[in-house]
Amino acid sequence: MTLFPVYPLFDVNIVSGKGCHVWDDKGQEYLDLYGGHAVISIGHAHPHYISKVTEQLNSIGFYSNSVINTLQEQLAKRLGYASGYDDYQLFLINSGAEANENALKLASFKTGRTRILAAQKAFHGRTSLAVEATDNPKIIAPVNQNGHVTYLPLNDLQAWLTELQKDDVAAVILECIQGVGGIRMATTEFAQGLAEACRQHGTILICDEIQCGYGRTGRFFAHQWLGIRPDLITCAKGIANGLPMGAVLIAPDFKATYGQLGTTFGGNHLACAAALAVLDVIEDEQLIDNAANIGNYLLTELRKMPHLHDVRGRGLMIGFDVDQPAADLRHRLIFNDHIFTGGAGQHTVRLLPPLCLSKQEADWFLDAIKNQD
Repeated sequence: MTLFPVYPLFDVNIVSGKGCHVWDDKGQEYLDLYGGHAVISIGHAHPHYISKVTEQLNSIGFYSNSVINTLQEQLAKRLGYASGYDDYQLFLINSGAEANENALKLASFKTGRTRILAAQKAFHGRTSLAVEATDNPKIIAPVNQNGHVTYLPLNDLQAWLTELQKDDVAAVILECIQGVGGIRMATTEFAQGLAEACRQHGTILICDEIQCGYGRTGRFFAHQWLGIRPDLITCAKGIANGLPMGAVLIAPDFKATYGQLGTTFGGNHLACAAALAVLDVIEDEQLIDNAANIGNYLLTELRKMPHLHDVRGRGLMIGFDVDQPAADLRHRLIFNDHIFTGGAGQHTVRLLPPLCLSKQEADWFLDAIKNQD
């Protein structure tokens, strides 16, 4: 048997990591400014994380959701406090796509409606309804083309209001900073107007915080920069620093019924231990403040470089455009400067490093990018 080749691969075999650095099988060190699509939040191989995960694995890694799991209860309490949503409810699953899938189902259950509004260039996952809400026809199979979703321009409030006034929309799903879409940012005016319109028309507002959440922007959630409070919040990526986990934060007015949602692996003991360790490190090492400070430094310095265009983002979620193909630049950064970055489209480079990135490590990248014009 061979692998099903759906990923274009760099010719690099990464075998170990520490903090914001990874090493390949030849011993070459790289600076990791991509964190595996924003998954590595507290850094590779953090000793507290390793200790807590190992301790849990030596006890029990998994058992069914048909019994009490106090780790889930601890995580709900800790996450509620850390995020400012201690009155919300928590449903744990395995990935970002699952989080969005379940959030959209909850919205439809609550409203009895079937329409969804999503932004142009949105990416919400690859499962059935999540992929239908993803603005990329190349990954939407015919079986997913069910006519539930209308795509609208980000920040064009009137276009969204026109659709909401039809009073048939179950959910609006929004990345307050689009990740795969190229670090495109919702404005405060748009987000607040949209949130108010959702309230007026009985539509559920979902904030997809899978890439932009969990401290990455310098606040726990990106939408908290915009002064809105969504009905449902989806998380994944950095929640467990590499162990598969996703979550939906659910407003108190949603009432659960047995069997409405379900999962086999979601919220398992090992994943919960990992997520609790992540919150420990984020709090103990003040990584959200670090993301804000180092992110501001990077944004300031990158905006001084004339060969970079439209430098944008918040915290350690940064994008910029280049005149050359971004793939060529990223290739040179890996093989000449030994720095991993991300891409989005033909000309956009994305930075999604671990939240522990230091100023010295930021300078390593700044020195390299200065020489790439």
